[in-house]
Amino acid sequence: MSALNPEEAKVTAWLEARREEMVALLREMVDTDSGSYDKAGVDRAGQVVARFHERNGLAVEIIPDARYGDAVKASLPNPAANDQRPVLLLGHRDTVFPRGEPERRPFSISGRRAYGPGVADMKGGIVIEAFVAAAFAACGGLTAPLTMLTTSDEEIGSPSSRPIIEAAAREARCVFNAEPSRLPAGTDFAADRRQSITSGRKGGVFMRAEFTGKPAHSGANYEKGASAIVDLGHKIPQLQGLTDLERGITVNVGLIGGGQTVNTVAPGAWCEIDLRYVTAAQRDELVDRIRGIVETPIVAGTSALLTIKGEFVPLERTPESAMLFETYREAAGAFGIDVSAEFTGGCADSGFTAAQGCPTLCSVGPIGGMAHTPDEFLEIDSLVPAAQTLALAVMRAAARME
Repeated sequence: MSALNPEEAKVTAWLEARREEMVALLREMVDTDSGSYDKAGVDRAGQVVARFHERNGLAVEIIPDARYGDAVKASLPNPAANDQRPVLLLGHRDTVFPRGEPERRPFSISGRRAYGPGVADMKGGIVIEAFVAAAFAACGGLTAPLTMLTTSDEEIGSPSSRPIIEAAAREARCVFNAEPSRLPAGTDFAADRRQSITSGRKGGVFMRAEFTGKPAHSGANYEKGASAIVDLGHKIPQLQGLTDLERGITVNVGLIGGGQTVNTVAPGAWCEIDLRYVTAAQRDELVDRIRGIVETPIVAGTSALLTIKGEFVPLERTPESAMLFETYREAAGAFGIDVSAEFTGGCADSGFTAAQGCPTLCSVGPIGGMAHTPDEFLEIDSLVPAAQTLALAVMRAAARME
């Protein structure tokens, strides 16, 4: 383990003593219902975060949105800093689960793991970021201003939060996004002290295709109809055929629907399409090819329209993000943790900040797994070490990027 200077030791010791408080805040966050489309619930979860910040001396700004949850922006100024660009801590508090999920399966602990909707993705990350911000408010030691931005709609592509995230990234010197980190295969955190974070993420485009046909009685006037379902059906293999695993490209028709009655030639149909890609240069070509397939009729008399519902941009590795990873890996080593990095097909808000040219590191949250399922878990023993590592990485990155 590398030695800590007195300021680093003070901040990390403050965090060491807050394990039970972290668990308590995590419990409150998980038991606050916050599915992405439930604005009232997402806002209640935002108020939990805002109250914590205010109790710990941070200035809080609520950025309202009429449709989705409000963004919560907390600031810790540093007037003495020569470089006034803040370090940005980023995270989302919405979940993928239907309303009432916390009542059906509230926060619980079994053995060394905590369970509950959003416990890892990413309410555990929000908790450690909030405590890191509180540690700097209590102890000082950071040579930069600090901003923590807690958003409301990442699970549906950040339709309201994206411009807020991008604006914050343009002002920041670097970004840490506390999506959950992972256990390397075959390891146990308590025994092996190993952790895997993210070196890069795919971009994703989420699309809806609407198909219009011509209805007709399927027995008496079959030939007068034009089936939107048949047109869609012919196109599904073409769309799936765009998948190129060697290039990291996948196209998935994940939802379909349509028709009027069993005895009517279908006047309408629809599908939703998930595109994943690796580099920004791939995006436009693939969207154009998908649009060409969808909007070129196969069944005479039909038409179709493709719309983009939401998207993420890829998190691409840069020399600056590589330096940020080395800073984080070194910080983790101070607590006996061996950190590796891996590429993932999952998307996150970190792609938006990286695309603004701001060095970004993702998946620095506590260790978790099985996200988006009833088995989602968080390794309780990783809460404090994740907070300590993040705090130390923030301090060292801030100093190195002045």
